[in-house]
Amino acid sequence: MSRLTACSVTALVALIAALSAPSIAVAQQATVAAINRGVVEIETSGAAGISVRIAEDLANLIDDGTTRRVVPVVGKGSLQSLTDLKYLRGVDMAILQTDVLDYAKEQRLLPGLESSLTYIARLYNEEFHLLAGPDVKNFAELAHKKVNVDLRGSGTAITASRLFDSLKIPVTVTNDSQEVALDKLRRGEIAALAFVAGKPAPLFMGLKGDDGLHFLTVPFNPAASSAYAPTQLTAADYPGLVAQGRPVETVAIGSVLAVADLRQLTERYRNVANFVDIFFTEFQSLLTPGHHPKWQEVNLAAELPGWRRYPPADQWLHRNVQVAGVPKPDDLKQMFARFLDERRQAMGNPVMSQQDKDALFQQFQSWQRGQRQ
Repeated sequence: MSRLTACSVTALVALIAALSAPSIAVAQQATVAAINRGVVEIETSGAAGISVRIAEDLANLIDDGTTRRVVPVVGKGSLQSLTDLKYLRGVDMAILQTDVLDYAKEQRLLPGLESSLTYIARLYNEEFHLLAGPDVKNFAELAHKKVNVDLRGSGTAITASRLFDSLKIPVTVTNDSQEVALDKLRRGEIAALAFVAGKPAPLFMGLKGDDGLHFLTVPFNPAASSAYAPTQLTAADYPGLVAQGRPVETVAIGSVLAVADLRQLTERYRNVANFVDIFFTEFQSLLTPGHHPKWQEVNLAAELPGWRRYPPADQWLHRNVQVAGVPKPDDLKQMFARFLDERRQAMGNPVMSQQDKDALFQQFQSWQRGQRQ
């Protein structure tokens, strides 16, 4: 009798387990669905740059704990991120350098890129940093010396190649990570390291220049590419490396938040559209203290010539043109004057008088009004 009872109990337990299995599976499926609800993945460059911090700011802005979530993915530079955006499963967006987009288009690296890739917004500018050892005094002295340009396929590698070629300075390229390259530079194993990153880049913040490390002036060549603009590294950016009142001239490269081709992936397309709505609507909060200062450079309405904007982003801007962060007239005038000063200084021309700047700005405004008609 006891054996029969034991068998009956075993059978009963097995029956209960069998009956409850479907409900457990359903519960697990519901949990998986809840965790993945509203998720978008955004690929950044390496951790030494600032795009990881930018993605973190976006994640904190977008995430609501239940229906929206941003998952940052650390990549290996803009060219690899661009490839991932086109082919890697799950990557919805990526922060890319604009000159890398131009390079990929010129070289026809990814078939159908122009028709499939769209962008949400132009972001901030990143600066080309060229840090040299004590034996190198100027850009030309790097000829035939070792210069690290980050990993192969990185945005820095693309930009450095284009800049060195345009200025006709042949260098011996190395491809170590920036942290390894900095150590080699200190030991004198390489002459310089190049790094495209938004200033102030964390990699350089702790450097004092006591061991002779210093930034080199990078000449601006207007014929090199429309993707580059003159800019400066100042003592405010790097107090340990740049002397007060003696800024270092260099070039800036734009960045953009690009979107994968999601037209056939309804749920992911909808998730990114929801991301855009929150990002644009709450954009002003990213300008407050506690967020990366590069957000101050972002104008959501700025366009990227030659590329199409992601339709939900374009539609939002048309509905909310006054909220999109278009510069006020006074701010635009100051930006215009600064651009003139930096461009003329980079080309070796004297600074323009305020009267001439005002006259030129009025001409610009007249041209701008004509473009809108």
